[in-house]
Amino acid sequence: MDGDSAVILRKVRRWLWFFLVCLVLSGLTAFSLGTETRWLVDFAHGPAAPLSDRVPAALAWLERVHTGVAETNERYPFLAYGTDWLAFAHLVIAAAFWGPLKDPVRNIWVIRWAVLACGAVIPLALICGPLRGIPLTWRFIDMSFGVFGVVPLLIVLRALRPLERAFRETAPAY
Repeated sequence: MDGDSAVILRKVRRWLWFFLVCLVLSGLTAFSLGTETRWLVDFAHGPAAPLSDRVPAALAWLERVHTGVAETNERYPFLAYGTDWLAFAHLVIAAAFWGPLKDPVRNIWVIRWAVLACGAVIPLALICGPLRGIPLTWRFIDMSFGVFGVVPLLIVLRALRPLERAFRETAPAY
């Protein structure tokens, strides 16, 4: 492997690690929604109080979400099993990135698939958000995960172009 390829692979792997860590962290947060929503409400009443005083609808939404999660967890804890599966899905998707970390050119399909998945976040939020009574601002926050998630993946795909071309030129024809 020449020096340029090594530099490209290091850059690609750094971005893939960044994406992978963010994916794992966002998945892990799905396990403890009751605690996290309580922290958000406490934060909105504490250090963020000047902000929540200016945007009372945001504070009301956070309090409503926390109340809903807390009451549901108390009365119907089995429903949290759905968010456990959400967390598990994030972790499984992150595990799929071991292939691209090892050989990003041969496993470029995983990266392309993840770009599609990031894009699919937007119609999901736009379609399901209104059906579930999610405020528009919160849907934009949800959509931002897809938008911000796709950025490192697009950087990776762009960086891989020369390596992918070289791989195609040297790969045996089937």
